[in-house]
This record gives sequence, C-alpha cells and structure tokens, in this order.
Amino acid sequence: MAEKHVMQYKTVHFNLNGKDVERTVDVRASLTDLLRNDFRMTSVKKGCEVGECGACNVLIDGEAFNSCIYLAVWAEGKHIRTLEGLLGPNGELSDIQQAFVDEAAIQCGFCTPGFILTAVEILESGKEYTDEELRKLLSGHLCRCTGYQNILRAVKKTMYRRLGKEWTEPSSPS
Repeated sequence: MAEKHVMQYKTVHFNLNGKDVERTVDVRASLTDLLRNDFRMTSVKKGCEVGECGACNVLIDGEAFNSCIYLAVWAEGKHIRTLEGLLGPNGELSDIQQAFVDEAAIQCGFCTPGFILTAVEILESGKEYTDEELRKLLSGHLCRCTGYQNILRAVKKTMYRRLGKEWTEPSSPS
C-alpha cells in the first residue's frame, strides 16, 4: 500500500533585520527559501545548497550560518541579519560594505553578501586576528572570481579601523 505524504506546516516567529516577523512554513523548508521567497532577501544567494560555498550565509543571533542547511522552523525566536540589515537608515553602506568597495573586493558579487556577513561576525568579536586566522575564518566561502586577497584586505583594514589601530599596506618588494 502506498504511503500518503502529509505536508506539515508550522508558524515561525523571529526577528529579521530588526523587525519582528512571522510566517507559516513547510517544516522541510530551508531558511534560504524562507528569506528569499517570503521576505525577498535577495542578498541570500542560492549556491551549492549543501553548505559548502557560503553564498547563503546569514547571521543568526550574531553567528554566521549557511542558511541552505538551516531549517526555517529553527529560526523560531532568533535574530536573523542579512546584508539588507547592514544598511544605515538612509541606505548608506556599513563600514565593511564600504571597505569591500574601496578594496575592489567585489567582482561578480555573488559571494559578497556571505563574505560580508562572516566579516561582520569577525569584526563584532572585537578581537584582532592574524592574516592566517582571518583566512581560516573566511575559508567557508568560495569565490569563483578569486578576489580572496582583496577580501582579506577589506576585512583586515576594517578590523584595524574598528580597533582604533593604524594599518599600513605592506610594501611590495622592488
């Protein structure tokens, strides 16, 4: 006898970019699908859909997660931030977004939102990291345009600025 599949739905309440929201979702839906389809958060990219590329990265209670492997129902009671939530009240870019622009750390732009949200987690820790530590912390992201060096520089400059320290670019060998 064929088993009948019954769809299950649950209402989820959470805070999205500073605003309390609720949605009824299929219990099998990913957070990526909820954010993109129900809230039009287009910065949350659909890449690999298996948690390998980092394009769907969001901050959940301040911690970076791949939303493609995070069920929408797990968002209950959480504070979720997407790239859209980093903009100032008049649409101005945050310091890390501006640093990505200044350092030419944006090429095709597909990986950029995920990288920036991971950078926000790094920067909000208030710690100073070495290049090696930053590379490891950013390693959950794939950039097909190979902009890694500029991305690292943007994060590092913003980290130093937030820590009130001066950072000068190492001079290239002549």
